[in-house]
Amino acid sequence: MLRDIKRTFKRAIFFGFTGTPIHDENSKKMSTTTSLFGNELHRYSIADGIRDGNVLGFDPVKICTYKDRDLREVVGKDIFDKYVYEDQISMAGYKDESGKFIKGIEDYLPNSQYNNDNHREAVVKNILDNWHILSADSKFHAIFATSSIPEAIRYYRIFKSQNSKLKITALFDPSDNNSNDTIDKIDGIREILEDYNAMYNKSFTIPTYANFKTDIQMRLAHKDIYKGIDNKPAEQLNLLIVVDQLLTGYDSKWVNTLYLDKMLQYEGLIQAFSRTNRLFGNEKRHGTICYYRRPHTMEKNINEAFKLYSGDKPFGIFVNKVDANLDQMDRIANEIKAIFKSADIRDFASLPAEKADKQKFAKLFNEYNKYYDAAKIQGFAFDETGVRANLTQQDYDALLQRYNDLAKERISDNDSLNTDIPYDIKSYITEINTGLIDANYMNNKFQKFFKALDSGDTELIEKTLNELHKSFGALSQEEQKYADVFIREVQSGDVKPDPQKTLRDYITEYMVNAQNSQIREFAASFGADLAKLNRVIEVGTEDFRFGELINSIDKQKAKEYIENFDEKTYSEFKLNIRIRAILLDFVAKQRGDKI
Repeated sequence: MLRDIKRTFKRAIFFGFTGTPIHDENSKKMSTTTSLFGNELHRYSIADGIRDGNVLGFDPVKICTYKDRDLREVVGKDIFDKYVYEDQISMAGYKDESGKFIKGIEDYLPNSQYNNDNHREAVVKNILDNWHILSADSKFHAIFATSSIPEAIRYYRIFKSQNSKLKITALFDPSDNNSNDTIDKIDGIREILEDYNAMYNKSFTIPTYANFKTDIQMRLAHKDIYKGIDNKPAEQLNLLIVVDQLLTGYDSKWVNTLYLDKMLQYEGLIQAFSRTNRLFGNEKRHGTICYYRRPHTMEKNINEAFKLYSGDKPFGIFVNKVDANLDQMDRIANEIKAIFKSADIRDFASLPAEKADKQKFAKLFNEYNKYYDAAKIQGFAFDETGVRANLTQQDYDALLQRYNDLAKERISDNDSLNTDIPYDIKSYITEINTGLIDANYMNNKFQKFFKALDSGDTELIEKTLNELHKSFGALSQEEQKYADVFIREVQSGDVKPDPQKTLRDYITEYMVNAQNSQIREFAASFGADLAKLNRVIEVGTEDFRFGELINSIDKQKAKEYIENFDEKTYSEFKLNIRIRAILLDFVAKQRGDKI
Protein backbone atom coordinates (compact mmCIF):
# COMPACT_ATOMS: atom_id res chain seq x y z
CA MET A 1 0.00 0.00 0.00
CA LEU A 2 2.82 2.40 0.88
CA ARG A 3 4.47 1.70 -2.48
CA ASP A 4 1.23 2.58 -4.30
CA ILE A 5 0.73 5.76 -2.25
CA LYS A 6 4.28 6.97 -2.95
CA ARG A 7 3.91 6.23 -6.66
CA THR A 8 0.67 8.24 -6.75
CA PHE A 9 1.79 11.22 -4.62
CA LYS A 10 5.30 11.69 -5.96
CA ARG A 11 6.14 14.98 -4.19
CA ALA A 12 4.56 14.15 -0.80
CA ILE A 13 6.41 13.88 2.48
CA PHE A 14 5.18 11.21 4.89
CA PHE A 15 5.70 10.74 8.58
CA GLY A 16 3.81 8.44 10.89
CA PHE A 17 3.44 7.13 14.40
CA THR A 18 3.48 3.57 15.71
CA GLY A 19 3.54 2.17 19.19
CA THR A 20 4.99 -1.15 18.04
CA PRO A 21 7.44 -0.76 15.15
CA ILE A 22 8.65 -3.98 13.55
CA HIS A 23 12.34 -4.69 14.31
CA ASP A 24 14.87 -7.23 13.01
CA GLU A 25 13.89 -9.64 15.79
CA ASN A 26 10.26 -9.79 14.62
CA SER A 27 10.63 -8.81 10.98
CA LYS A 28 7.77 -9.50 8.56
CA LYS A 29 8.61 -10.86 5.08
CA MET A 30 12.24 -9.90 5.75
CA SER A 31 11.17 -6.26 6.24
CA THR A 32 11.13 -3.90 9.22
CA THR A 33 9.39 -0.60 9.85
CA THR A 34 12.67 1.23 9.25
CA SER A 35 13.40 -0.53 5.96
CA LEU A 36 9.97 0.42 4.60
CA PHE A 37 9.39 3.83 6.13
CA GLY A 38 12.89 5.18 6.81
CA ASN A 39 14.75 5.98 10.00
CA GLU A 40 12.79 7.08 13.04
CA LEU A 41 12.64 10.81 13.80
CA HIS A 42 12.18 10.27 17.51
CA ARG A 43 11.61 7.38 19.89
CA TYR A 44 9.31 7.52 22.90
CA SER A 45 9.00 3.94 24.10
CA ILE A 46 6.47 2.26 26.33
CA ALA A 47 9.09 2.33 29.10
CA ASP A 48 9.28 6.13 28.79
CA GLY A 49 5.49 6.37 28.95
CA ILE A 50 5.33 4.25 32.09
CA ARG A 51 8.15 6.10 33.83
CA ASP A 52 6.57 9.46 32.94
CA GLY A 53 3.21 8.35 34.34
CA ASN A 54 1.34 8.57 31.03
CA VAL A 55 0.39 4.89 31.18
CA LEU A 56 0.57 2.27 33.92
CA GLY A 57 3.13 -0.48 34.39
CA PHE A 58 2.34 -4.17 34.37
CA ASP A 59 2.21 -7.04 36.85
CA PRO A 60 2.65 -10.26 34.83
CA VAL A 61 1.61 -13.32 36.83
CA LYS A 62 2.78 -16.77 35.69
CA ILE A 63 0.27 -19.50 36.57
CA CYS A 64 1.12 -23.15 35.98
CA THR A 65 -1.81 -25.52 35.54
CA TYR A 66 0.67 -28.44 35.51
CA LYS A 67 3.56 -29.05 37.87
CA ASP A 68 7.00 -28.66 36.30
CA ARG A 69 8.02 -31.95 37.88
CA ASP A 70 5.18 -33.82 36.18
CA LEU A 71 5.93 -32.28 32.78
CA ARG A 72 9.62 -33.15 33.09
CA GLU A 73 8.63 -36.71 33.88
CA VAL A 74 6.27 -37.25 30.93
CA VAL A 75 8.48 -35.43 28.39
CA GLY A 76 11.58 -37.21 29.64
CA LYS A 77 9.92 -40.61 29.42
CA ASP A 78 8.46 -39.91 25.96
CA ILE A 79 11.45 -38.17 24.34
CA PHE A 80 14.59 -39.01 26.32
CA ASP A 81 13.61 -42.21 28.12
CA LYS A 82 14.58 -40.70 31.47
CA TYR A 83 13.55 -37.98 33.92
CA VAL A 84 14.96 -34.62 32.71
CA TYR A 85 16.41 -32.25 35.32
CA GLU A 86 16.75 -28.44 35.15
CA ASP A 87 20.49 -28.58 34.46
CA GLN A 88 19.84 -30.96 31.55
CA ILE A 89 17.07 -29.01 29.84
CA SER A 90 15.20 -25.85 30.83
CA MET A 91 11.43 -25.46 30.85
CA ALA A 92 11.53 -22.80 28.08
CA GLY A 93 13.60 -22.94 24.90
CA TYR A 94 16.39 -20.46 24.22
CA LYS A 95 19.11 -19.53 21.73
CA ASP A 96 22.68 -20.48 22.60
CA GLU A 97 25.72 -18.29 21.95
CA SER A 98 25.90 -19.42 18.33
CA GLY A 99 22.27 -18.46 17.74
CA LYS A 100 21.04 -22.05 17.60
CA PHE A 101 17.65 -22.61 19.22
CA ILE A 102 17.70 -25.14 22.07
CA LYS A 103 14.31 -26.66 22.84
CA GLY A 104 12.89 -26.57 26.34
CA ILE A 105 10.43 -28.96 28.02
CA GLU A 106 7.45 -26.86 26.92
CA ASP A 107 8.54 -27.03 23.27
CA TYR A 108 8.06 -30.81 23.36
CA LEU A 109 4.50 -30.54 24.70
CA PRO A 110 1.75 -31.15 22.12
CA ASN A 111 -1.00 -28.54 21.83
CA SER A 112 -3.40 -31.15 23.16
CA GLN A 113 -1.66 -30.71 26.53
CA TYR A 114 -3.57 -27.42 26.81
CA ASN A 115 -6.51 -28.04 24.46
CA ASN A 116 -8.42 -30.12 26.99
CA ASP A 117 -10.93 -29.53 29.76
CA ASN A 118 -8.56 -30.44 32.61
CA HIS A 119 -6.43 -27.41 31.75
CA ARG A 120 -9.41 -25.19 30.93
CA GLU A 121 -11.21 -25.98 34.17
CA ALA A 122 -8.05 -25.17 36.14
CA VAL A 123 -7.85 -21.81 34.34
CA VAL A 124 -11.52 -21.02 35.00
CA LYS A 125 -11.13 -21.95 38.67
CA ASN A 126 -8.12 -19.66 39.02
CA ILE A 127 -9.99 -16.75 37.43
CA LEU A 128 -13.07 -17.19 39.61
CA ASP A 129 -11.09 -17.78 42.82
CA ASN A 130 -9.15 -14.53 42.41
CA TRP A 131 -11.81 -12.42 40.74
CA HIS A 132 -12.81 -10.27 43.72
CA ILE A 133 -9.19 -9.32 44.39
CA LEU A 134 -8.02 -8.55 40.86
CA SER A 135 -11.23 -6.77 39.86
CA ALA A 136 -11.49 -4.81 43.13
CA ASP A 137 -14.86 -6.50 43.78
CA SER A 138 -15.96 -6.15 40.13
CA LYS A 139 -15.20 -2.43 39.91
CA PHE A 140 -12.92 -3.20 36.96
CA HIS A 141 -13.41 -5.49 33.96
CA ALA A 142 -11.20 -8.08 32.29
CA ILE A 143 -10.46 -9.57 28.87
CA PHE A 144 -9.68 -13.27 28.47
CA ALA A 145 -7.79 -14.11 25.24
CA THR A 146 -7.95 -17.70 23.98
CA SER A 147 -6.13 -19.41 21.11
CA SER A 148 -9.06 -20.27 18.82
CA ILE A 149 -12.80 -19.76 18.27
CA PRO A 150 -13.75 -23.33 19.31
CA GLU A 151 -11.71 -22.84 22.47
CA ALA A 152 -13.38 -19.48 23.20
CA ILE A 153 -16.79 -21.16 22.88
CA ARG A 154 -15.71 -24.04 25.10
CA TYR A 155 -14.44 -21.64 27.76
CA TYR A 156 -17.69 -19.69 27.57
CA ARG A 157 -19.67 -22.86 28.27
CA ILE A 158 -17.41 -23.88 31.17
CA PHE A 159 -17.92 -20.46 32.78
CA LYS A 160 -21.69 -20.87 32.32
CA SER A 161 -21.60 -24.27 34.00
CA GLN A 162 -20.00 -22.74 37.11
CA ASN A 163 -23.09 -20.59 37.78
CA SER A 164 -20.94 -17.73 38.95
CA LYS A 165 -22.53 -14.30 39.32
CA LEU A 166 -20.14 -12.79 36.79
CA LYS A 167 -21.55 -11.29 33.61
CA ILE A 168 -19.57 -12.92 30.79
CA THR A 169 -19.76 -12.91 27.01
CA ALA A 170 -17.50 -13.79 24.07
CA LEU A 171 -16.51 -11.91 20.92
CA PHE A 172 -14.71 -13.12 17.81
CA ASP A 173 -14.79 -12.68 14.04
CA PRO A 174 -17.86 -14.61 12.80
CA SER A 175 -16.45 -14.65 9.23
CA ASP A 176 -13.29 -16.46 10.36
CA ASN A 177 -13.45 -19.83 8.59
CA ASN A 178 -10.26 -21.22 10.08
CA SER A 179 -12.39 -23.15 12.53
CA ASN A 180 -12.72 -26.83 11.62
CA ASP A 181 -16.16 -26.96 13.13
CA THR A 182 -18.17 -24.21 11.44
CA ILE A 183 -21.51 -25.62 12.64
CA ASP A 184 -20.38 -25.58 16.27
CA LYS A 185 -19.09 -22.03 15.76
CA ILE A 186 -22.46 -20.82 14.45
CA ASP A 187 -24.27 -22.61 17.28
CA GLY A 188 -21.87 -21.00 19.74
CA ILE A 189 -22.45 -17.52 18.34
CA ARG A 190 -26.23 -18.00 18.55
CA GLU A 191 -25.94 -19.19 22.16
CA ILE A 192 -23.72 -16.25 23.12
CA LEU A 193 -26.05 -13.73 21.47
CA GLU A 194 -29.15 -15.23 23.08
CA ASP A 195 -27.52 -15.11 26.51
CA TYR A 196 -26.35 -11.51 25.98
CA ASN A 197 -29.81 -10.44 24.81
CA ALA A 198 -31.42 -12.02 27.86
CA MET A 199 -28.83 -10.49 30.20
CA TYR A 200 -29.17 -6.91 28.91
CA ASN A 201 -32.58 -6.91 27.19
CA LYS A 202 -31.11 -6.61 23.68
CA SER A 203 -32.05 -8.19 20.35
CA PHE A 204 -28.79 -8.86 18.47
CA THR A 205 -28.64 -11.56 15.81
CA ILE A 206 -25.92 -12.94 13.54
CA PRO A 207 -26.76 -10.37 10.79
CA THR A 208 -26.37 -7.56 13.38
CA TYR A 209 -23.18 -9.00 14.89
CA ALA A 210 -21.27 -5.74 14.16
CA ASN A 211 -23.74 -3.88 16.39
CA PHE A 212 -23.20 -6.53 19.08
CA LYS A 213 -19.46 -5.81 18.94
CA THR A 214 -20.04 -2.05 19.21
CA ASP A 215 -22.33 -2.55 22.20
CA ILE A 216 -19.66 -4.59 23.98
CA GLN A 217 -16.98 -2.00 23.26
CA MET A 218 -19.11 0.84 24.63
CA ARG A 219 -20.22 -1.19 27.65
CA LEU A 220 -16.64 -2.13 28.59
CA ALA A 221 -15.49 1.47 28.21
CA HIS A 222 -18.52 3.06 29.98
CA LYS A 223 -19.00 5.33 26.96
CA ASP A 224 -21.93 6.86 25.07
CA ILE A 225 -25.18 5.27 26.26
CA TYR A 226 -23.25 3.46 29.01
CA LYS A 227 -21.85 6.53 30.74
CA GLY A 228 -22.48 6.18 34.45
CA ILE A 229 -22.90 2.39 34.51
CA ASP A 230 -20.15 2.21 37.13
CA ASN A 231 -23.08 2.86 39.49
CA LYS A 232 -25.25 0.20 37.79
CA PRO A 233 -23.62 -3.23 38.31
CA ALA A 234 -26.47 -5.00 36.50
CA GLU A 235 -25.54 -3.24 33.23
CA GLN A 236 -21.80 -3.91 33.46
CA LEU A 237 -19.86 -6.64 31.68
CA ASN A 238 -17.32 -8.34 33.94
CA LEU A 239 -15.37 -10.60 31.59
CA LEU A 240 -15.04 -10.67 27.81
CA ILE A 241 -13.67 -13.81 26.12
CA VAL A 242 -11.91 -13.13 22.80
CA VAL A 243 -9.51 -14.70 20.30
CA ASP A 244 -8.02 -11.62 18.62
CA GLN A 245 -10.76 -8.99 18.96
CA LEU A 246 -10.00 -5.84 21.00
CA LEU A 247 -6.39 -6.89 21.67
CA THR A 248 -5.08 -4.01 19.57
CA GLY A 249 -6.23 -0.42 19.45
CA TYR A 250 -9.05 -0.73 21.97
CA ASP A 251 -8.99 1.60 24.99
CA SER A 252 -10.94 1.33 28.22
CA LYS A 253 -9.61 2.59 31.52
CA TRP A 254 -12.10 0.21 33.18
CA VAL A 255 -10.15 -2.86 31.96
CA ASN A 256 -7.40 -3.72 34.45
CA THR A 257 -6.74 -7.44 33.86
CA LEU A 258 -5.85 -9.57 30.85
CA TYR A 259 -6.06 -13.37 31.12
CA LEU A 260 -4.11 -15.24 28.45
CA ASP A 261 -4.47 -18.84 27.34
CA LYS A 262 -2.64 -18.29 24.08
CA MET A 263 0.93 -17.63 23.03
CA LEU A 264 1.98 -14.07 22.15
CA GLN A 265 5.27 -12.51 21.10
CA TYR A 266 6.79 -9.11 20.46
CA GLU A 267 4.38 -6.49 19.04
CA GLY A 268 1.29 -8.68 19.56
CA LEU A 269 2.22 -9.18 23.20
CA ILE A 270 2.87 -5.47 23.82
CA GLN A 271 -0.40 -4.49 22.15
CA ALA A 272 -2.43 -7.03 24.13
CA PHE A 273 -0.83 -6.09 27.46
CA SER A 274 -1.54 -2.43 26.76
CA ARG A 275 -5.30 -3.01 26.94
CA THR A 276 -4.87 -2.97 30.74
CA ASN A 277 -2.61 0.01 31.40
CA ARG A 278 -4.78 3.07 30.79
CA LEU A 279 -4.74 5.57 33.64
CA PHE A 280 -7.71 5.49 36.01
CA GLY A 281 -6.76 6.89 39.40
CA ASN A 282 -5.30 5.65 42.64
CA GLU A 283 -7.51 2.57 42.68
CA LYS A 284 -5.76 1.21 39.60
CA ARG A 285 -2.03 1.01 40.18
CA HIS A 286 -1.09 -1.25 37.26
CA GLY A 287 -2.40 -3.64 34.64
CA THR A 288 -2.42 -7.30 35.66
CA ILE A 289 -1.61 -10.07 33.18
CA CYS A 290 -2.31 -13.71 34.14
CA TYR A 291 -0.93 -16.26 31.65
CA TYR A 292 -1.49 -20.03 31.67
CA ARG A 293 -0.34 -21.66 28.42
CA ARG A 294 3.32 -22.75 28.28
CA PRO A 295 3.91 -20.25 31.09
CA HIS A 296 7.72 -20.51 31.15
CA THR A 297 7.91 -19.82 27.43
CA MET A 298 5.49 -16.91 27.82
CA GLU A 299 7.65 -15.51 30.61
CA LYS A 300 10.61 -15.57 28.21
CA ASN A 301 8.46 -13.95 25.49
CA ILE A 302 7.41 -11.19 27.88
CA ASN A 303 10.99 -10.35 28.82
CA GLU A 304 12.12 -10.37 25.18
CA ALA A 305 9.23 -8.18 24.02
CA PHE A 306 9.72 -5.52 26.64
CA LYS A 307 13.47 -5.55 26.17
CA LEU A 308 12.94 -4.89 22.45
CA TYR A 309 10.25 -2.23 22.87
CA SER A 310 11.89 -0.36 25.74
CA GLY A 311 15.11 0.35 23.86
CA ASP A 312 16.73 -2.35 26.01
CA LYS A 313 15.94 -0.26 29.11
CA PRO A 314 13.02 -2.13 30.65
CA PHE A 315 13.53 -0.74 34.17
CA GLY A 316 10.22 0.47 35.64
CA ILE A 317 7.95 -1.43 33.25
CA PHE A 318 7.04 -4.19 35.67
CA VAL A 319 5.65 -3.24 39.06
CA ASN A 320 7.05 -4.58 42.30
CA LYS A 321 5.91 -8.05 43.22
CA VAL A 322 3.98 -8.40 46.45
CA ASP A 323 7.04 -9.12 48.64
CA ALA A 324 8.78 -5.96 47.44
CA ASN A 325 5.61 -3.93 48.12
CA LEU A 326 5.35 -5.43 51.60
CA ASP A 327 8.99 -4.57 52.30
CA GLN A 328 8.22 -0.94 51.48
CA MET A 329 5.07 -1.03 53.63
CA ASP A 330 7.10 -2.42 56.54
CA ARG A 331 9.67 0.36 56.17
CA ILE A 332 7.05 3.11 56.11
CA ALA A 333 5.03 1.57 58.96
CA ASN A 334 8.15 1.69 61.17
CA GLU A 335 8.55 5.41 60.42
CA ILE A 336 4.88 6.09 61.20
CA LYS A 337 5.13 4.16 64.46
CA ALA A 338 8.18 6.17 65.43
CA ILE A 339 6.24 9.45 65.01
CA PHE A 340 3.43 8.33 67.34
CA LYS A 341 5.85 6.78 69.81
CA SER A 342 7.90 9.99 70.11
CA ALA A 343 4.63 11.86 70.72
CA ASP A 344 3.80 9.32 73.48
CA ILE A 345 0.56 8.25 71.76
CA ARG A 346 -0.45 4.60 72.19
CA ASP A 347 -2.45 2.62 69.66
CA PHE A 348 -2.58 5.61 67.27
CA ALA A 349 -5.43 6.96 69.40
CA SER A 350 -4.96 10.63 68.46
CA LEU A 351 -2.89 12.89 66.25
CA PRO A 352 0.48 14.25 67.41
CA ALA A 353 0.38 17.84 68.64
CA GLU A 354 3.38 19.03 66.63
CA LYS A 355 2.58 20.35 63.17
CA ALA A 356 5.80 18.92 61.70
CA ASP A 357 4.80 15.46 62.97
CA LYS A 358 1.38 15.77 61.34
CA GLN A 359 2.92 16.82 58.04
CA LYS A 360 5.35 13.91 58.15
CA PHE A 361 2.55 11.46 59.01
CA ALA A 362 0.40 12.69 56.08
CA LYS A 363 3.28 12.25 53.65
CA LEU A 364 4.18 8.77 54.95
CA PHE A 365 0.58 7.54 55.02
CA ASN A 366 0.09 8.58 51.41
CA GLU A 367 3.23 6.69 50.44
CA TYR A 368 2.11 3.66 52.47
CA ASN A 369 -1.24 3.55 50.64
CA LYS A 370 0.46 3.61 47.25
CA TYR A 371 2.17 0.30 48.06
CA TYR A 372 -0.87 -1.04 49.95
CA ASP A 373 -3.19 -0.47 46.97
CA ALA A 374 -0.81 -2.44 44.75
CA ALA A 375 -0.32 -5.23 47.32
CA LYS A 376 -4.10 -5.64 47.79
CA ILE A 377 -4.55 -6.36 44.09
CA GLN A 378 -1.71 -8.89 44.38
CA GLY A 379 -3.59 -10.72 47.14
CA PHE A 380 -2.27 -9.16 50.37
CA ALA A 381 -4.52 -8.89 53.42
CA PHE A 382 -3.63 -7.81 56.95
CA ASP A 383 -3.34 -10.57 59.53
CA GLU A 384 -3.86 -10.29 63.30
CA THR A 385 -0.16 -10.34 64.11
CA GLY A 386 1.08 -7.66 61.73
CA VAL A 387 4.07 -9.85 60.85
CA ARG A 388 4.02 -8.56 57.26
CA ALA A 389 3.40 -4.91 56.51
CA ASN A 390 4.12 -4.28 60.21
CA LEU A 391 0.53 -3.30 60.99
CA THR A 392 -2.65 -5.17 61.80
CA GLN A 393 -6.00 -4.32 60.21
CA GLN A 394 -6.93 -2.60 63.47
CA ASP A 395 -3.76 -0.48 63.34
CA TYR A 396 -4.47 0.51 59.74
CA ASP A 397 -8.08 1.47 60.53
CA ALA A 398 -6.85 3.66 63.38
CA LEU A 399 -4.26 5.37 61.15
CA LEU A 400 -6.86 5.90 58.44
CA GLN A 401 -9.11 7.59 60.99
CA ARG A 402 -6.23 9.82 62.14
CA TYR A 403 -5.61 10.76 58.52
CA ASN A 404 -9.27 11.70 58.14
CA ASP A 405 -9.03 13.70 61.39
CA LEU A 406 -6.13 15.53 59.80
CA ALA A 407 -8.22 16.37 56.74
CA LYS A 408 -11.04 17.70 58.95
CA GLU A 409 -8.52 19.71 60.96
CA ARG A 410 -7.31 21.37 57.76
CA ILE A 411 -10.88 22.35 56.93
CA SER A 412 -11.66 23.93 60.31
CA ASP A 413 -8.25 25.43 61.16
CA ASN A 414 -8.34 28.61 59.08
CA ASP A 415 -4.86 29.70 60.15
CA SER A 416 -3.29 26.46 58.91
CA LEU A 417 -4.73 27.06 55.44
CA ASN A 418 -2.19 29.83 54.98
CA THR A 419 0.84 27.80 56.02
CA ASP A 420 3.84 27.64 53.74
CA ILE A 421 4.09 23.87 54.27
CA PRO A 422 0.64 22.31 53.70
CA TYR A 423 -0.29 18.83 54.77
CA ASP A 424 -0.01 16.27 51.99
CA ILE A 425 -3.71 15.34 52.01
CA LYS A 426 -5.01 13.16 49.17
CA SER A 427 -8.76 13.27 48.71
CA TYR A 428 -9.07 9.68 47.54
CA ILE A 429 -7.83 8.43 50.92
CA THR A 430 -10.18 10.63 52.90
CA GLU A 431 -13.03 9.19 50.83
CA ILE A 432 -12.31 5.62 51.97
CA ASN A 433 -15.33 4.40 53.89
CA THR A 434 -14.20 4.42 57.50
CA GLY A 435 -17.72 3.36 58.47
CA LEU A 436 -16.51 -0.16 57.75
CA ILE A 437 -14.58 -0.22 61.02
CA ASP A 438 -14.96 -3.56 62.70
CA ALA A 439 -17.84 -2.62 65.01
CA ASN A 440 -18.29 -6.24 66.05
CA TYR A 441 -14.68 -6.34 67.26
CA MET A 442 -15.13 -3.17 69.33
CA ASN A 443 -18.45 -4.36 70.73
CA ASN A 444 -16.91 -7.73 71.60
CA LYS A 445 -14.26 -5.92 73.66
CA PHE A 446 -17.00 -3.88 75.34
CA GLN A 447 -18.98 -7.01 76.30
CA LYS A 448 -15.84 -8.55 77.83
CA PHE A 449 -15.21 -5.36 79.81
CA PHE A 450 -18.83 -5.27 81.03
CA LYS A 451 -18.63 -8.91 82.20
CA ALA A 452 -15.34 -8.13 83.96
CA LEU A 453 -17.07 -5.28 85.84
CA ASP A 454 -19.69 -7.72 87.09
CA SER A 455 -16.99 -10.12 88.24
CA GLY A 456 -15.26 -7.47 90.35
CA ASP A 457 -11.87 -8.84 89.29
CA THR A 458 -9.69 -5.68 89.35
CA GLU A 459 -6.92 -7.17 87.21
CA LEU A 460 -9.38 -8.48 84.62
CA ILE A 461 -11.23 -5.14 84.55
CA GLU A 462 -7.99 -3.28 83.85
CA LYS A 463 -6.95 -5.77 81.15
CA THR A 464 -10.31 -5.66 79.31
CA LEU A 465 -10.49 -1.87 79.67
CA ASN A 466 -7.06 -1.52 78.00
CA GLU A 467 -8.19 -3.79 75.14
CA LEU A 468 -11.37 -1.75 74.77
CA HIS A 469 -9.46 1.54 74.65
CA LYS A 470 -7.16 0.08 72.00
CA SER A 471 -10.18 -0.62 69.77
CA PHE A 472 -11.16 3.08 70.07
CA GLY A 473 -8.28 4.00 67.76
CA ALA A 474 -10.51 3.42 64.74
CA LEU A 475 -13.02 6.03 66.00
CA SER A 476 -12.73 9.72 65.23
CA GLN A 477 -11.36 11.84 68.07
CA GLU A 478 -14.84 13.31 68.59
CA GLU A 479 -16.31 9.80 68.85
CA GLN A 480 -13.55 8.74 71.25
CA LYS A 481 -14.50 11.60 73.57
CA TYR A 482 -18.10 10.38 73.91
CA ALA A 483 -17.02 6.74 74.12
CA ASP A 484 -14.84 7.65 77.13
CA VAL A 485 -17.73 9.53 78.77
CA PHE A 486 -20.02 6.52 78.32
CA ILE A 487 -17.43 4.07 79.71
CA ARG A 488 -16.87 6.27 82.79
CA GLU A 489 -20.62 6.34 83.44
CA VAL A 490 -20.78 2.55 83.10
CA GLN A 491 -17.86 2.18 85.55
CA SER A 492 -19.51 4.51 88.07
CA GLY A 493 -22.80 2.62 87.82
CA ASP A 494 -24.72 5.65 86.48
CA VAL A 495 -25.57 3.73 83.31
CA LYS A 496 -26.66 0.12 83.03
CA PRO A 497 -26.01 -0.98 79.39
CA ASP A 498 -28.85 -2.52 77.43
CA PRO A 499 -27.64 -5.88 75.99
CA GLN A 500 -29.67 -5.15 72.83
CA LYS A 501 -27.54 -2.05 72.12
CA THR A 502 -24.01 -2.01 70.75
CA LEU A 503 -21.26 0.30 71.91
CA ARG A 504 -21.57 2.13 68.59
CA ASP A 505 -25.28 2.74 69.37
CA TYR A 506 -24.35 4.39 72.66
CA ILE A 507 -21.64 6.56 71.11
CA THR A 508 -24.09 7.78 68.47
CA GLU A 509 -26.75 8.40 71.12
CA TYR A 510 -24.37 10.45 73.30
CA MET A 511 -23.23 12.50 70.32
CA VAL A 512 -26.83 13.22 69.25
CA ASN A 513 -27.78 14.21 72.81
CA ALA A 514 -24.75 16.48 73.06
CA GLN A 515 -25.59 18.09 69.72
CA ASN A 516 -29.22 18.58 70.74
CA SER A 517 -28.07 20.15 74.00
CA GLN A 518 -25.80 22.55 72.08
CA ILE A 519 -28.63 23.49 69.73
CA ARG A 520 -31.07 24.12 72.59
CA GLU A 521 -28.46 26.23 74.40
CA PHE A 522 -27.71 28.23 71.27
CA ALA A 523 -31.41 28.87 70.57
CA ALA A 524 -31.97 30.01 74.17
CA SER A 525 -28.97 32.39 74.09
CA PHE A 526 -30.21 34.09 70.90
CA GLY A 527 -33.91 33.81 71.56
CA ALA A 528 -34.21 31.88 68.27
CA ASP A 529 -37.08 29.60 67.33
CA LEU A 530 -35.78 26.08 68.16
CA ALA A 531 -37.90 24.33 65.51
CA LYS A 532 -36.70 26.71 62.80
CA LEU A 533 -33.07 26.30 63.89
CA ASN A 534 -33.37 22.50 63.71
CA ARG A 535 -34.97 22.76 60.28
CA VAL A 536 -32.13 24.90 58.90
CA ILE A 537 -29.58 22.47 60.35
CA GLU A 538 -31.45 19.70 58.54
CA VAL A 539 -31.79 21.35 55.10
CA GLY A 540 -28.90 23.86 55.03
CA THR A 541 -28.57 27.64 54.88
CA GLU A 542 -29.37 27.92 51.16
CA ASP A 543 -33.04 27.25 51.94
CA PHE A 544 -35.48 30.18 52.39
CA ARG A 545 -35.99 29.00 55.98
CA PHE A 546 -32.63 30.57 56.91
CA GLY A 547 -34.25 34.01 56.48
CA GLU A 548 -37.16 32.90 58.67
CA LEU A 549 -34.67 31.75 61.32
CA ILE A 550 -32.92 35.16 61.36
CA ASN A 551 -36.26 36.93 61.67
CA SER A 552 -37.17 34.75 64.66
CA ILE A 553 -34.15 35.90 66.70
CA ASP A 554 -34.69 38.11 69.75
CA LYS A 555 -32.37 40.95 68.77
CA GLN A 556 -32.04 42.26 72.33
CA LYS A 557 -31.07 38.84 73.71
CA ALA A 558 -28.64 38.30 70.86
CA LYS A 559 -27.11 41.76 71.39
CA GLU A 560 -26.53 41.13 75.10
CA TYR A 561 -25.03 37.68 74.46
CA ILE A 562 -22.71 38.75 71.60
CA GLU A 563 -21.50 42.00 73.21
CA ASN A 564 -20.78 40.16 76.46
CA PHE A 565 -18.91 37.42 74.60
CA ASP A 566 -16.98 39.77 72.26
CA GLU A 567 -16.49 42.41 74.97
CA LYS A 568 -17.47 45.23 72.59
CA THR A 569 -20.58 47.11 71.48
CA TYR A 570 -22.18 46.92 68.01
CA SER A 571 -24.31 49.24 65.97
CA GLU A 572 -27.55 47.71 64.71
CA PHE A 573 -26.09 47.29 61.19
CA LYS A 574 -22.91 45.56 62.41
CA LEU A 575 -24.87 43.47 64.90
CA ASN A 576 -27.00 42.05 62.08
CA ILE A 577 -23.85 41.12 60.16
CA ARG A 578 -22.36 39.48 63.26
CA ILE A 579 -25.57 37.53 63.99
CA ARG A 580 -25.67 36.24 60.42
CA ALA A 581 -21.99 35.18 60.55
CA ILE A 582 -22.43 33.37 63.87
CA LEU A 583 -25.54 31.57 62.60
CA LEU A 584 -23.84 30.46 59.40
CA ASP A 585 -20.85 29.15 61.35
CA PHE A 586 -22.97 27.33 63.94
CA VAL A 587 -25.21 25.66 61.35
CA ALA A 588 -22.22 24.60 59.24
CA LYS A 589 -20.55 22.97 62.24
CA GLN A 590 -23.72 21.14 63.26
CA ARG A 591 -24.15 19.86 59.69
CA GLY A 592 -20.47 18.89 59.42
CA ASP A 593 -20.11 21.12 56.34
CA LYS A 594 -16.76 22.38 55.09
CA ILE A 595 -16.32 25.96 56.27
